[in-house]
Amino acid sequence: MTNGSNNIFEDYLQGFSESDWHGELESLLPSIHQVDRNAVRIWFRFYPLSLHQHIFGATDIEETKRTLAMQGDFGLDKRIDTSHSFLYGHRYWKVVKAAIEAESHVFQDEGIGLAEEITQIATMAAQKLKADSSLLIGITATGFMTLSQVGTEKFNATDGETAKPVGILSKSPDAVVAARAKDDSQGLFGFLKTVDKSYSLIYDERQNGRFEILNDQEIASASANDRSQNWQEKDSRCWEGPVPVECTSASCGTCWVGVLAGEEKLSEVARRERRAVKVFGYDQTDDANPLIRLACQAKAFGKVTIVIPPWNAVFGKKVYGNVEELELEPATTSAKALREVVREAAAGESSD
Repeated sequence: MTNGSNNIFEDYLQGFSESDWHGELESLLPSIHQVDRNAVRIWFRFYPLSLHQHIFGATDIEETKRTLAMQGDFGLDKRIDTSHSFLYGHRYWKVVKAAIEAESHVFQDEGIGLAEEITQIATMAAQKLKADSSLLIGITATGFMTLSQVGTEKFNATDGETAKPVGILSKSPDAVVAARAKDDSQGLFGFLKTVDKSYSLIYDERQNGRFEILNDQEIASASANDRSQNWQEKDSRCWEGPVPVECTSASCGTCWVGVLAGEEKLSEVARRERRAVKVFGYDQTDDANPLIRLACQAKAFGKVTIVIPPWNAVFGKKVYGNVEELELEPATTSAKALREVVREAAAGESSD
């Protein structure tokens, strides 16, 4: 999208592949505070470089999105200052962004590694803020990728302003980690096996957005029970509740979510979900309890904190070319049209 730039720093960043970015990010994880360790990995899966290149490198962008059964709003152009709002380090964005802009003016590509470059900028910003650098490495990494995808001109055009942290995110990073880990009280008789246990499923820490989920209940079905608002007015993908959903049978990919905390309190990934996610292209790791889940398949056994991506699509085969065709059947009448596009996208073309 921005190849041919005269900016050395931009060209340097665009020289790394998606696998390069993930490898460098994994090497940085021990240096990132636990409060953002899951969040930054989720962010990179919400804004995958290969998908960005596939879409914005196409002649007809809207037709390309259609062939991927894309719904919602994909891309970083309009959310340069907001895409990472679920990171604790988001509060430091204005200073981090200014540091990245300054680096882009003086950078000389002398063979420095990406992880080292991220660490250097994060450390400089941390010194200015008098903050621990472990809180800034994750947000700095997202800033580097944002510049790589949107280009220097658009990156520099925003003011970097962020809203003041509220609720749980206003606490110290250690307090946030502890609060995320703590399950809801089950009352005086909560120890009894006969008691129907219920927990909080937090989907928006900034707004204290949560709904009740019963023990051993799928996230999507618990979300559907939340009738507190007209969710479709906020997001056309939301038929019921705050989590977008179409089919409830791992056939559409609409309900994918990132797990900020409590992944170990979700049911392990079954074969159907694992295979379907590869078709969708969401880069789910091979862990038994990964950070990317389908809400219609993941059952909760405790309090869980998630973040909902602003889009969904089926791009595994067209973009990565490393998945087998999966037979996807519509589960509801409302899902039939989408399923047709999903089937086409999943099957792909041998020449793609």
